[in-house]
Amino acid sequence: MTTIKRALISVSDKTGVIELAQALISFNIEILSTGGTAKLLRDNNISVIEVGDYTGFPEMLDGRVKTLHPKVHGGLLGRRDLPEHVSTMQAHDIPNIDLLVVNLYPFEATVAKPDCTLEDAIENIDIGGPAMVRSAAKNWQHVAVLTDANQYEAFLTELQANNGEASRASLFKLSVAAFNRISNYDAAISDYLSSFNADDTRKTFPDQTNSRFVKLQDLRYGENPHQQAAFYRDLHPAPGSLVTAQQLQGKELSYNNIADADAAWEAVKSFTSTACVIVKHANPCGVAVGDNALEAYSKAFQTDPSSAFGGIIAFNSTVDLSVAEAVSKQFMEVLIAPDFTIEALNLLKAKANVRVLKIALPKGGNTPWLQGRNAQDIKRVGSGILIQTADNHEIAASDLKIISTKQPTAIQLQDMLFAWNVAKYVKSNAIVFCGNGMTLGVGAGQMSRIDSTKIAIIKAQNAGLSLQNSVVASDAFFPFRDGIDALAAAGASCVIHPGGSMRDEEVINAANEHGLVMVTTCIRHFRH
Repeated sequence: MTTIKRALISVSDKTGVIELAQALISFNIEILSTGGTAKLLRDNNISVIEVGDYTGFPEMLDGRVKTLHPKVHGGLLGRRDLPEHVSTMQAHDIPNIDLLVVNLYPFEATVAKPDCTLEDAIENIDIGGPAMVRSAAKNWQHVAVLTDANQYEAFLTELQANNGEASRASLFKLSVAAFNRISNYDAAISDYLSSFNADDTRKTFPDQTNSRFVKLQDLRYGENPHQQAAFYRDLHPAPGSLVTAQQLQGKELSYNNIADADAAWEAVKSFTSTACVIVKHANPCGVAVGDNALEAYSKAFQTDPSSAFGGIIAFNSTVDLSVAEAVSKQFMEVLIAPDFTIEALNLLKAKANVRVLKIALPKGGNTPWLQGRNAQDIKRVGSGILIQTADNHEIAASDLKIISTKQPTAIQLQDMLFAWNVAKYVKSNAIVFCGNGMTLGVGAGQMSRIDSTKIAIIKAQNAGLSLQNSVVASDAFFPFRDGIDALAAAGASCVIHPGGSMRDEEVINAANEHGLVMVTTCIRHFRH
């Protein structure tokens, strides 16, 4: 246990600091402070000693130098259990500092502003704060360090319970949190400055990237039982992303549950109409829009009832009793929606093992982050990572290029845009047959496009669905006419694909021979 007798408080964010200082005074703890913090405490009748008076050295260089002094760092770093440290501190009149309360200049908030300049960013790089935090955190067995206002209440509760003393476990936990804060702070500075060229222009990808993730939970195992796994979130997660989910019931999520749930949620929230997405092994096996959630689910389930068994079901609208009754008839691993009615939740309790997740839909905005999307995708490779901007491209009817002799109807255009959006979430090579706002057959992850086409047709046949007058989306161009011949024979009337093949003329001629509508997007949607 460490008895707190002297504290140094120097905070940029003043949240809760008055209440904290008042509580510390009640424990007869002496308070040292700097600049604006000291003034705030004095203005609230809290006894405080200015650090400049304490060290005998004034603040200087516009406040850039104020705590970088042996009397401060000696008081934080000196070990109370080493006689040579104790004697040295006594010889140089360096008292112990037992508690450090510091939060740093708001660098992250500053650079997040659209009008932030490089000069603004540089001036918000804290020097003295991180130095003190490192000193206190290194000497954690003797010094408590608070780096976030959210820590104040628990720390004061412990002091109250232990007559002004802090436990070893608490001190270590605070030290780890302090080093994590410094790591995140330094990484944010590195990320920002590494994204600039010498002429102050910005780079799309910085010269160094410093990923920061916070563990949400350990998982029972990974993709397979012999693998270990854990679930982490971004330090600052996007609103409406899977990591913000509230689990309302069910077993603990597994590694595969999380991966598939993310695939389902990302797909379903991309629709503006009421939609349902059913995912199995990372691929949508049924997607539909409808006038209500029940209709959307019914249509999505029709696509591939056998694959839907044990799948992930996601909605972008509230799940009510009628929807809960329908989905409860099937075995499912995870059910996701922005909200659930009380009646729906009461019914779902009978399916105790079903993991029910509530995720608020993002409120939109003009950036991927505000839309709940990742701005970048990261893939691990041997001793490295691949980073790319995320596939957040959206397309409208006006973006399509009609390259066939036959022209599409308004309904066909609508169905092709629906199919194109679904294909974006299907593993390559992706072929998706659709009609009337629902998937009819999905071919995914094959090494050749013709094989994906054949599988999509088989899936529709197995489900008893007609492909007559259906539309087909392909995530990349058709390299040969064989895919066009196959989908035309199955009954398709329209094809949407990126175009750009060396054999585009051959493919277009095939479409015209079969009397198909063909439009191109001039953009590809590979998903590996």
